[in-house]
Amino acid sequence: MARVHNWQIGRDMSYWYPESRPKKQFAAIFDVNKCISCQTCTLACKTTWTSGKGQEYMLWNNVESKPYGFYPLAWDVYLLDKLGPQPWKSGAYDGRTLFEAAEAGERVLGWRPEDMDYANPNVGEDDCAGTIEHGADIQMPHLNWFFYLARICNHCTYPACLASCPRGSIYKRQEDGIVLVDQGRCRGYRECVKACPYKKVFYNPTTGTSEKCIACFPKIEMGEQPQCFVNCIGKIRFAGFLSTPENAREDNPIDYLVHVRKVALPLFPQFGLEPNVYYVPPMHAPRSFLRQMFGPTVDQAIDTYRASATDPDLTGLLTLFGSTQRIVPRWKREGEMVIGLDESGSEIVRVPMREPVHIREAFDVARGVPRNNTP
Repeated sequence: MARVHNWQIGRDMSYWYPESRPKKQFAAIFDVNKCISCQTCTLACKTTWTSGKGQEYMLWNNVESKPYGFYPLAWDVYLLDKLGPQPWKSGAYDGRTLFEAAEAGERVLGWRPEDMDYANPNVGEDDCAGTIEHGADIQMPHLNWFFYLARICNHCTYPACLASCPRGSIYKRQEDGIVLVDQGRCRGYRECVKACPYKKVFYNPTTGTSEKCIACFPKIEMGEQPQCFVNCIGKIRFAGFLSTPENAREDNPIDYLVHVRKVALPLFPQFGLEPNVYYVPPMHAPRSFLRQMFGPTVDQAIDTYRASATDPDLTGLLTLFGSTQRIVPRWKREGEMVIGLDESGSEIVRVPMREPVHIREAFDVARGVPRNNTP
């Protein structure tokens, strides 16, 4: 096995192929605090990409209610149990990744779901951790809680699906880092389904091949965000390209939130895949649960997010979420306005940080009539 550097876990690790980062890396940020689980993103993806035969159970995008929601069933807790408790020391991961913990004869520590594990995509929806029988006072974090976790393929820097494929049919595009399956080479061995810890590779029994989220790469090539992003009602999503920490730019929105302010974190960084979808963690859930899910810097991320009301740059950038269908590679703030720019510096979108308020008096003096809300 080769040795590669994984900046998310703060050390070098073992991987089946030498380090080969793409020219640009597609990345995304989801603000968990804004998600209302309307599933509009799920349906946008479903109607665009997975409406064919053999794809009925495929949800390249889904939204789960944590802590009791999973698709497929128990995708995360089962793997966490197999991996066992693993320590972080001084900000670096001191445990084993899924590649380093692989069983004899296997390339990745994984498991293959049964067909019934995909039968209930809405299991645990809105289920609360605990019950409130006679009322309760407000405490932070909440004693009884749940939150919505939107998930797509993470288009990892070190994909487990790619490492496990005996056919070499999974590849990472050099132009944008998107991970794809070559349908012509795939023979449906389902090693990728077993290896992916996020369970975002699906087997199509009709075609006999594996399929997965393609990050809507035809739209990415046109400079537009994926379908699930532009259809998000809660405006929780932001797509772009991520630099490595040493090359981070403050005028790159993704770099700013991930590297500069460190308010967006990867999902289960201890798996070792260096996933490229990042989450602003929920403010109201227990920190111990969130540390396991997003790593040891979750406390800092939440504190920074909670203080955004007094941080105009961070507040401003968060208002750009969902403001345009275009990918916004650069940004700047001018007073109370936040501006999204293309690579040449031309303006794409301009968003006010505060919406103007207009108060209409209940009685129209000029017309001598009361106003009402009837159109």
